[in-house]
Amino acid sequence: MASKGWFNLEAAAGTMPETQFFEGDSAFSFLGLTRTQRLYGFVACLAVGFVMSLIGSILLFVGLLATFAVLYVIGTVISLIGTGFLLGFMKQLKLMFKPVRVVATIVFLGSIVLVFIGAFVIGSDVLSIIFVIIEYLAYTWYTLSYIPYARSAVLKVFGMS
Repeated sequence: MASKGWFNLEAAAGTMPETQFFEGDSAFSFLGLTRTQRLYGFVACLAVGFVMSLIGSILLFVGLLATFAVLYVIGTVISLIGTGFLLGFMKQLKLMFKPVRVVATIVFLGSIVLVFIGAFVIGSDVLSIIFVIIEYLAYTWYTLSYIPYARSAVLKVFGMS
């Protein structure tokens, strides 16, 4: 029987221990998805979210601020929803509000709201772009909190530590 390569999670299931990313509490476990299907769901959400954010960013340069705001924020949220395939939403929420990343989480979620306020209530291109930049930086800082020593490495690169 030919091997499916390094990405064959099904064959490795007997030898690979259950990790924190594949515990049985996935938000989609009621669907009875296999590990591979859950990983594909995560990657699909990540890809769709990225494409939506990218299209939104392109539309910003065409001058469609409202469409940009909606697509960019929805793309980011879809990317986050993808973690439900791996972790489950409750576990993700618990991890988001751990002391190490609570500030980044609050800034990130707040900036999502502010992007909409800047685009629809105030109607300011400049404010919307500023809030998107803040959202991106907060999301990056939040993501780095999951990688050991990543935050300190970034601070060292920018001469802040």
